Amino acid sequence: MKMKLTRILLLAALGSMLPVISEAQAQYSNYQSSFQKIVTLSKTYPSLCSARSLGKTDGGKDIMVLEIGTGEKGNKPGIAIIGGIEGPYILGKELALGFADSILKESSTPEIKALLEKVTFYVIPDACPDATDQYFQKIRYERSVNVRPVDEDKDFSTDEDPCEDLNNDGVITLIRVSDSSGTYKESAEDKRVMVLADPSKGERGLYFIYPEGIDNDKDGKFNEDGAGGVNFNRNLSYNYEEFGSNSGLHPVSEPETKAIIDFLFDRYNIYATFSFGPQDNLTQSARPGDRGTQAQQNQQAGQEQREPGAALEGGQMPRMGERRITSVQRSDETVIRLVSEKFREITGAKGSPPSKPAPGNFADWAYFHYGRYSFSTPAWWSPAERDKNAEAAFLKYSEENNNNDVFVPWTQIEHPDFPGKKTEVGGIKPFIMLNPPADKLEELISGNYRFITAVAEMHPELEFIDLMTENKGEKIYRVSLKVHNKGLFATCTEAGQNNMFVRLMRISLEMGKGQSLLSGQKVQRIPRLTGNGTAEYSWLIMGKGIINISAGAVNTGFARTAFELK
Repeated sequence: MKMKLTRILLLAALGSMLPVISEAQAQYSNYQSSFQKIVTLSKTYPSLCSARSLGKTDGGKDIMVLEIGTGEKGNKPGIAIIGGIEGPYILGKELALGFADSILKESSTPEIKALLEKVTFYVIPDACPDATDQYFQKIRYERSVNVRPVDEDKDFSTDEDPCEDLNNDGVITLIRVSDSSGTYKESAEDKRVMVLADPSKGERGLYFIYPEGIDNDKDGKFNEDGAGGVNFNRNLSYNYEEFGSNSGLHPVSEPETKAIIDFLFDRYNIYATFSFGPQDNLTQSARPGDRGTQAQQNQQAGQEQREPGAALEGGQMPRMGERRITSVQRSDETVIRLVSEKFREITGAKGSPPSKPAPGNFADWAYFHYGRYSFSTPAWWSPAERDKNAEAAFLKYSEENNNNDVFVPWTQIEHPDFPGKKTEVGGIKPFIMLNPPADKLEELISGNYRFITAVAEMHPELEFIDLMTENKGEKIYRVSLKVHNKGLFATCTEAGQNNMFVRLMRISLEMGKGQSLLSGQKVQRIPRLTGNGTAEYSWLIMGKGIINISAGAVNTGFARTAFELK
């Protein structure tokens, strides 16, 4: 452990000697500065925070995690916060790291001090650093993949057709080629924006559009086999797309994916995940899976409705195939809706653009396969009116906010693949539409920090209520009580109650010397408890003495009581 920390500190020192990025870029954190911030937090708050590497990417970058809390961190309800879910969404890394910084700075306040005594936070600021760090490279383009060489166009060559900066402006945009048989035209909303022509409306295309670059392998496609790779957010096991674009050779094929999944599976105390990326179930009606509740699906299929987790006739549990969950469960939907309302109330976010869940994405995996509450949001988007072109609306929004450095004007160039044709380079700059101006970071970090801490206060928490002891005579006592979940979250998701990676709650009775149990069990399973739910237990005990009762699991925390039978 000491050697690992020494290596981390040495890497941080080396990072500080690397070339300094431009002033405009410096407001977002590149890999080295993020690494340094993580190490600094662990050194500044050693009693509350520890940092370590979960492993390295193929590009040699550490996948870091911060564990924040007090006492026995693994025996309290835990929340995982993950940024860098998909490379172009670099805001997520700032929000995750900003959360860690904020909660540690506020750790001496009564509210946060009390929260850290009950909840542990696991912060992974950057799930795919090879991809997110493209923002800070000499040539900037939106990169979703790691650096693993992949033959993306299946021509038995790898990474042979990358993008090229044809106008030497440091960013990759688009090229448009004037052609009377083209499929694109200038948008009526903003002539800088290119849109598909609609022949059914009598529209005529005058351009072909390609990503900025050269057709290096002469297959008629541009930049289709660039550097890398595999997309972390398409490499998870739920709804994995075999042979899909950037999905990898198989689920969890990448060092980033495996390192993070192994870490999460080993943390049985985690009951919820928050991820910052393209999926959104906090401002939209869409939920994990995006197919309605399981109850709705069953009704549509004419299936009999059962209580969650109920056995079939004869005590048999449903067969594996029958219990395969493909959409959010009914009681989980209630919690997700509550958290969504809290997100909108605290952050003021609304009107996010529609999004379709990518196959193999993290947010769906965290709910369906990991069995935890899963919340995901891009956290920021430029406002756009319904039925308006998103790019045109963004340019209008930018002008209204005096942010004019968002578009590369169309400029004519000579292109080797289009001799004799008018070819121009231009378009909206990369990352601009997915990430806010850096001067909005502080506001967004503050809002999302307040949101996550507010939701953390709703964590599942057990207590004993209505404890009663009755002397039945002849040194025989009846002991009864109720286990109450006073949190708003259920003790586990309905989707996860039969998941082998979700710990079962149990209640244990310990008696003193000379006492014996006449009825009841010393150790019993506690069923899943929804928010404010209870389960009742009783025992018949012979003999006077001290009784100790404990109940719970690592993902709920433990309730304990002791009393004497006299």
